[in-house]
Amino acid sequence: MKKTNVRQLSLWAILTALSVVLAYIHIPTPTGFLTLLDAGIYFTAFYLGAKAGAVVGGLSGFLIDMLLGYPQYMIHSLIAHGSQGFFGGWRGKKRVLGLILASLFMVGWYFLAAILLGYGVGAAWAGIFGNILQNFFGMGLGYLLYKAIVKLNL
Repeated sequence: MKKTNVRQLSLWAILTALSVVLAYIHIPTPTGFLTLLDAGIYFTAFYLGAKAGAVVGGLSGFLIDMLLGYPQYMIHSLIAHGSQGFFGGWRGKKRVLGLILASLFMVGWYFLAAILLGYGVGAAWAGIFGNILQNFFGMGLGYLLYKAIVKLNL
């Protein structure tokens, strides 16, 4: 039987909960609002790697849609933010490629989700700017948080 790492699972659960809390912080934009969900996902990916980034990203995206009343997006957020966390957690020489893939996959999946959910191509195009902005804002803030924690040796 495989041994469960309780410490690791507990840390991932705490980071998921913190990412969900960050998603409740809304920053108004001309096309809607941005949340800080992506900052929690990218922080986890930078700090703990691809596997943790995928778990925390997928779960936090899934849960925030459930809590905010967007159940139609729950599975799409699980896939989009889980992939974002996975690719964002690539290290070494693959880091830049991983961040590009994380961005493309998250924005692209939400574009596809809008079409699959019946909102149409117009709505899908309208959501791209906000998703790009949220992704890069979260990436920058997540990186700054990561650097601060590393500097504090935590």
